[in-house]
Amino acid sequence: MAPASARAPREPAPTNNTQASAETDYNLLRELAAVAEYIARLKREIGALRVNELCRERIPTVHQELGTVVRATASATDHIMSAAEEILGANDDSFAGYRSRVESNVLAIFEACSFQDITGQRISKVVEALSHLEQRLGRFAVAVRASDAAEPPDPEAAARERRAGLMLNGPAPEGQAIGQGDIDKLFD
Repeated sequence: MAPASARAPREPAPTNNTQASAETDYNLLRELAAVAEYIARLKREIGALRVNELCRERIPTVHQELGTVVRATASATDHIMSAAEEILGANDDSFAGYRSRVESNVLAIFEACSFQDITGQRISKVVEALSHLEQRLGRFAVAVRASDAAEPPDPEAAARERRAGLMLNGPAPEGQAIGQGDIDKLFD
């Protein structure tokens, strides 16, 4: 038998401290694996958002469609007002001439109102694009377990208060307008 000094050193017997360290290491590795999986899932969900497509195609399309709706509405309004003004300003000597002028201008008004169909189609495209965006963001929020933070201060609040105070609100929403009878009572 070899002398004691020549023998290989023996592994120290496991102590509670070594077992606790191994358990801590295992828990740490498990937590790191969970974080890595969470990050991988975030990457997949961000990729599923297709942000580049949203920025390159969907949002510009929405902007373009809404701009077209605004221009078509303004143009139709201009045509309708012009035709109505011409009818009101008609000074024809004969009934037949007056009737012809009214008929042609009423026809122009009807043509100008045809923008409604195209406008509806364009707004449908905008609604569809916004629906896609809402679905993607909703799926992403679920995937990352997002919760709303405390509501940040609304930068528009001061402007809304000013408009309300100065009554710069534009036309009142349906059902919220002051009736003509109420206005007449102010002058009685």
